Amino acid sequence: MDDETPNSSANKKNDDGERSARDNWPEAVGLTGEEAKNSINEENSLFHLEIVGPDHMVTADFRMDRVRIYVDSDGKVIRTPTVG
Repeated sequence: MDDETPNSSANKKNDDGERSARDNWPEAVGLTGEEAKNSINEENSLFHLEIVGPDHMVTADFRMDRVRIYVDSDGKVIRTPTVG
């Protein structure tokens, strides 16, 4: 029996077929939202990436296939992008 949990970030495979267990990207803080999105996508293209601007509303649900990238009014990442 397979003991892997479906839809888990640890079970996502990157383009090389390797598993990526990362669930946060602190190095993205200070980049533009697009730079952060591209960087995370290069590492693992299976995540659904959302750039969230100031005053944008988001749902409270937790999803293992989603990474939200919060940016300020200048488009710079203001907090560590995280799975959820």
